[in-house]
Amino acid sequence: MKELWDLFVSFLKVGSLMFGGGLSMLPLLIREIVTKKKWVTEDELLDYYAIVQCTPGIIAVNTATFIGYKRKGIPGGIIAALGAVLPSLLIILLIASALSGLMDNHYVLYALGGIRAAVCALLVNTIINMAKKSILDGYTMIIALVTIGTLFFLPVPLLVVIIASGFAGVILFKVKQGGKP
Repeated sequence: MKELWDLFVSFLKVGSLMFGGGLSMLPLLIREIVTKKKWVTEDELLDYYAIVQCTPGIIAVNTATFIGYKRKGIPGGIIAALGAVLPSLLIILLIASALSGLMDNHYVLYALGGIRAAVCALLVNTIINMAKKSILDGYTMIIALVTIGTLFFLPVPLLVVIIASGFAGVILFKVKQGGKP
């Protein structure tokens, strides 16, 4: 029961500080779940992120569910997901109740602009950290560059790009190994 409570509180903390979506929560998860709690390794967390990018749903909820399930099965997945979602739900309800009066306030608009800028910085930090762990050699650099080019310049669905990148990784691994399994 204590670990379920710990899961809830940890994801409640992460969910409370998450602005800008699931990718912006990666540094928070690394600090809380990897460094402090040691529930998963950083590599496992990055693997979860890769998987949740391919699954329908909210990145934060899916990641919380994965980690909670790993720790305490189905109850852990449910509790972790609730912890991740509850702060956003409460904030949205609060903002929605006062939205009409707040959106005309210049201070609120400036604060939101500052928050958006901070979220951009968090996302850049996340991208750099993920690149350091994921781009291991020239082959993975090629996959990353081709993927970036495809996403920016071609109207290809994200799922197709992810699946193609996975196949490219397998093929390039085979090439590196000289065709050996």
